[in-house]
Parts: sequence; C-alpha cells; structure tokens
Amino acid sequence: MKNWLLFITTVLVVFLLAMLAYSIMDRKTEARFAYQAKVEIEGIEPRDTLWGLNYPRQYQSYQKTQDTTFKSKYNTSGFRDALEEQPEMIILWAGYAFSKGYNQPRGHNHAVRDVLSSVRIGAPMKPGAGVMPSTCWTCKSPDVPRLMSEIGVTEFYSQKLSDLGSQVINPIGCADCHNPKTMNLTITRPALIEAFQAMGKDINQASHQEMRSLVCAQCHVEYYFDKSKPGKPDAQYLTFPWKNGMTVDSMEAYYDNIDFADWVHPLSKAKMLKAQHPDHEIYSMGVHAKRGVSCADCHMPYRTEGGQKFTDHHIGSPLSNVENSCFVCHREKVSDLVADVYERQGKVKEGTMKLQRQIAMAHLEAEKAWQLGATEAQMKDILTGIRHAQWRWDYVAASHGAGFHAPLESSRIINTGTSIIQESRIKLARVLAALGHNKPVEMPDLNSKSALQAYIGVDLEKEKLAKADFLEQVVPQWLKEGKAREAKKQVNYLQ
Repeated sequence: MKNWLLFITTVLVVFLLAMLAYSIMDRKTEARFAYQAKVEIEGIEPRDTLWGLNYPRQYQSYQKTQDTTFKSKYNTSGFRDALEEQPEMIILWAGYAFSKGYNQPRGHNHAVRDVLSSVRIGAPMKPGAGVMPSTCWTCKSPDVPRLMSEIGVTEFYSQKLSDLGSQVINPIGCADCHNPKTMNLTITRPALIEAFQAMGKDINQASHQEMRSLVCAQCHVEYYFDKSKPGKPDAQYLTFPWKNGMTVDSMEAYYDNIDFADWVHPLSKAKMLKAQHPDHEIYSMGVHAKRGVSCADCHMPYRTEGGQKFTDHHIGSPLSNVENSCFVCHREKVSDLVADVYERQGKVKEGTMKLQRQIAMAHLEAEKAWQLGATEAQMKDILTGIRHAQWRWDYVAASHGAGFHAPLESSRIINTGTSIIQESRIKLARVLAALGHNKPVEMPDLNSKSALQAYIGVDLEKEKLAKADFLEQVVPQWLKEGKAREAKKQVNYLQ
C-alpha cells in the first residue's frame, strides 16, 4: 500500500512539474512571438498605429488616454473650467491669454486637439503679422522631433504656430520617448539636454530608472521662450531656467537677473512671470523622488496580461489605479491611501486659494494707486512683491499634483508667497493713504467669471464675431490681392 501511495505521489509531482515547465516554455514562446517586429520602424516615426503593430498591449493601453471619465476630489481627466471655479485667476492673468480660458488638462491623446480648440491661440491677424510661435507645439506631438530633424531646431523655433498646423497632427506618442531600434528611453527635445548642460551635467549619464522620469521632464517642467539668440530674431528657443538650480527661488533669481517677463500686467503694471507646469521640479523635492521612485512607477505601473508583463501606457492619475500604482510599496487600504492624498492636496489647495485672492486684491489696489497718481518710485518694491508672490502661487497652482508630489515644499512656497504679498499690500495701503485714499479699495465681484472678464476687457463673443467677419470678408480680399499663402495660414490657424 505504501509503495502505491509513493508511486501515485511521484506521478502527481512529475505531472505538476511537467505542467509548470510547459507553462514557462509557453510563456517564453508567447513573449518571443508578442514582441516579434511585424514592421520596420525607420527614423522618427510619429504614427503610433505603426508602433502598435509591434507593441499592441502598450498601444492599446495608450489609447485609453482618450478616456475623460476619471474624477478625483480636485482633478479630472476631462473638461473642467478652472476660471469658472476660481474666477480670481482672471485678475491675476489680466492682459495674458490665460484670462480668456483655462481648463484642466486632458489625456495625452488630446494634446493636439486641445491646442487647436483653445480660446487662447486665435485672433484675426493682418497679413504677415505675428501669431503664436511654433515653439508652442514642442510638447504636443512626435511630429515635433521629426520636423526638428528635417528642417533644423533653429528653423523650427523660427516658425509660427499656423505655419506648421498641417504638419503637427499626431498627438504625444511612442516616438517622443523611445528609440525605435532598441526601444530604450531617449530624449527627443533639445531643451532638456541643454538644461542639463547649463547645470554642468551630462544627461547621457542618467540611469534607466532616472530616464523613467526624464522622458516626462522633457515637457512637464517650467520653461520660457528665449528670443535673445544672436542673429536669430525670429527664433523663440524653448529654454528651462535651471542654470542656477531647480528651486522656485533659484529660477526666480534667474528670471530677475535677465529682466525677463512674460507680460506686463495692465492693472498693476507689474512685470509678471507665468509658471508653466513645474511638475518635475516639484516632484524632485518630494519623498518619492528621494526614495528613487520614478514618474512611470506611479503614472505608468506595470501590468500583466496573457502572462505578459508590460508598462501600462494609460498615463494618468495613480488614484485611478491604486492597486497597481501604490500597492507595490504600500500595504494600507485603498481608502486610507486615497484619504492621505486628499489630505495633503486639500491643505496645499487651501493655501493657494487664500494666496490668489490676496494677489488679486493687490493688483486692484495697485491699479487704484496708479489712478490716484502714484509714482514709479513709490510702486517699485510693491510691483516686485506682486511679481514674486504670484510667481510662487502659480508655481504651485500650475503644477500637476504639487499638493502630493512635495506637500512640504509646496506649503513652504505658498507660505513665502503669502508673506510677500501681505508685506506688499501693507506698502500699498501706505501709498494709497499718502494719496488721500484711506478706505478699502472697491473691488469687482471676485466670485464671478463674467464680471471679472468684463472688468479686464475680455469679450469672447466679440472675438468669435471678429473671427467670423475675418473669415467671411478679409480672407476673400486677401485672395483677390494675391495673398493666398497668408490667407491659408490664417484660415488653418483660426479653424
């Protein structure tokens, strides 16, 4: 009897081992078949559909970035009118295109469409007059590195947005981050390479894990357009202000030293800075970066499908995929992890909301001071304070996930901005008193988008009518005058 039990047990063990070996061999065979190249990708290929033939799982997951249904407590992957929710920003951005429209960003698949549909980019122009530069396309499409390769980086930066509208058609995709021959992560935007050089670093020394963040840092950063290149008056070079460091203070000093301003505020007359989206800089100061966690670890976690492990290219909030994103390191309940995120985001959000209202009031108080006859000498330090306070507010507010990526640093930035604007408003009160105004400055309704846009002179309906008139009347006249090229550019730009 014992011999029979031993025999049966041995047969069962052999059978299970054979099944395991077969499964392993089958998975290896499937892996070789799954990643067998079906098409040869040459050069900078901007069409994801071709890459998808070789890497279908990654391609199919990337297509999910079209999904706009995700919503968290403070963010969404769909349309949300930020100006409607926080109208005070209209005063902060008076004189700048963001006061016309500012929506929360959608997924990467919408990048080109969202540029073309933005109310910030279009206005009827005279023949030959300037419009937004082609530099604005830089982060939106793999057609950009293709064009840079074909016509040269300087020539690309020298074009207008409308000049390349028929060329930039593919949204952010595979060629932005991958070498088609090796599939290694690669940097395709010269601005990041140049920023490392300015800091005395060699980006080629970055590890694979660091590259899992640096490919994101090609775009998710603070930047400005440098128009000072010798002999290149039309070129607007995408530049990261990292020469002195990546902190909010070092970049502020950089901008102050070169006397740079994105625009002059029409109410306060302060020379303003517009933060873009310094995600990489703030992430670098958080606990996850210090622990060696990359952007891709949380926003593009690994998945297993059909026995194959691959990187999920449905790039989005980790809160939409907590099990794959967070559970690699954390063992708390999903509800506890999400509550932690919301707690940090909420505290930072509270600070930014209070700061933005104070800055809005400072702009309006400065406007009143100018109306009463304030001098430039009286206003100099006040305007610098408004500039620096708003820069700090925008640095946190414009960063995607700043409330969680580095909540301590974000809170420090907001606290210093609050201190600066409070001191500036005290100085403003003294100037107003010296000019005979000893009562609070009358404010427009800071809780109404329509009221504030009317106050600063934004009339979107009028602009729409102006565009329609332009298309119906001016374009035909240009065609009669032999200006077909200018007409075509402007029609593409406005439509």
